[in-house]
Amino acid sequence: MKWVYIIAGIALYVKMLVIPNPAPDLSISIVESIVRDSGVPNAVSAIIFRNRLYDTIFEVVVFTIAILGASFLLANERPSCTIYQFTDQPSIVLARLGATIAALVGIELAIRGHLSPGGGFAAGVAGGTAIGLVAITSSSQWMQAIYKRWHAATWEKVSVLIFTVLAVITLVGLELPHGELGALVSGGVIPILNILVAVKVALGSWAVILVFIRYRGLL
Repeated sequence: MKWVYIIAGIALYVKMLVIPNPAPDLSISIVESIVRDSGVPNAVSAIIFRNRLYDTIFEVVVFTIAILGASFLLANERPSCTIYQFTDQPSIVLARLGATIAALVGIELAIRGHLSPGGGFAAGVAGGTAIGLVAITSSSQWMQAIYKRWHAATWEKVSVLIFTVLAVITLVGLELPHGELGALVSGGVIPILNILVAVKVALGSWAVILVFIRYRGLL
C-alpha cells in the first residue's frame, strides 16, 4: 500500500510540472466583482459572510464548542482561592480607559465592518478585550452578577441560533436588498451577520474569562 501512495504522489507532482494551470482571466477585477455582487465596499466581509459563508458557520460553531469545552474541562476543579487583579489606582484607571476605548472600537467595527476594515470577529475580539480589562480591575463576584443579570449566556446562544438561521436562508439563495453601495444600511444581511458574530465572540469571551478567573485566579 505504501508504494501506491508513493506512485500517486509522484504522478501528482509530474502532473503539476507537465500540465500547467489555465491562465486566469484578468479582464475583470475579482475584488470589483465581489463588491458588486455583495453590495458592500469591504470585500473581506463579503467573502466571509457571502462567498465563504459555509465556512463561517462552522467557525462560529467551533468557537462555541471551545467555550463549552473550557467550562466542561474546568468544572471539576477546585476554584482558586487567590484572584490576581490590579490594586494600584493608576493601573485601574488606565485599564478602564483602555476598556472604554476597546468597547467603542468594537461597536464601530460591528456596525461599520461592511464599509471599512473590520467586521464581526474583530469587533468581538475588541469587546472581549474590553471585558477582560474590566475583569482585572473589578470584583469577580460583581462580574459574575452582571453576567447573570443581563442573561449573557442566553444572548450568546440566541445570537448563534439567529446567525445560523440567517446563514442557511442566505445559502438557499434568499437575500435582502443590497441598498446603496457605501451606505450604512446596505449589503443585505451582511451587517446583521457582522453584529451577531460580534455579540457571540464578545459574550463567549466573557464566559471564558469568568471561568479562568474562577478556576485559575487570573486571565
